[in-house]
Amino acid sequence: MIDIQVTDDFLAKWGEIKLACIDCNVEVVEYSQPLWNLIDNTCNEIQGNTKIEDISQFPAIYASRKAYKALGKDPARYRLSAEALLRRVVKGNQLYQINNVVDLVNLASVMSGFSIGGYDVSKISGEVKLGIGKPDEPYRAIGRGELNIESLPVLRDSIGAFGTPTSDSERTSVNQTTHHFLMVYFAFGNHDKLESAVNHAAKLLEQFASAHNFHVQIY
Repeated sequence: MIDIQVTDDFLAKWGEIKLACIDCNVEVVEYSQPLWNLIDNTCNEIQGNTKIEDISQFPAIYASRKAYKALGKDPARYRLSAEALLRRVVKGNQLYQINNVVDLVNLASVMSGFSIGGYDVSKISGEVKLGIGKPDEPYRAIGRGELNIESLPVLRDSIGAFGTPTSDSERTSVNQTTHHFLMVYFAFGNHDKLESAVNHAAKLLEQFASAHNFHVQIY
């Protein structure tokens, strides 16, 4: 199980942070029809019950936006992944189809409002820390290319930055060669539903990605 430490400079600017991690082995496939049936049903329900202006007031997203501002990043310009996905759903657009594990992470995010990172553990090296992005720090985001991560919450290993609540990185991306998987929930202040959200995600991983060898930690 990877242990994630939070740096002192991060805590000085935003101390109300919890991370929830699911570490497990998975089987990655290109597409899962049963999973997509669930995704479509969930997204249709969200779209029917949610307005765009409601999303920023969802407790987990509201707290996360406050954290971004405290760290010095504009949450409207560098949207949290959960907020961006929910806005996509409410506008009537389908979630991205990548593979069963990534698709499941996106589903868990829109269901809970928490931004969630999904990483191939074999591509992570050494100790992992949550800190603050530095000026000109290199980061290639999935589907976005180079991303300015200055002042963003950033996960780093011995190689460098590999995860943010705005976008995961290409370096630790999950594909069909991934077997050891790490899922990280970023909870910046609203923790009431974190444990139940993580437990539900673990069940989804077991159901749709044949996940096993689970290690779950919230700290």
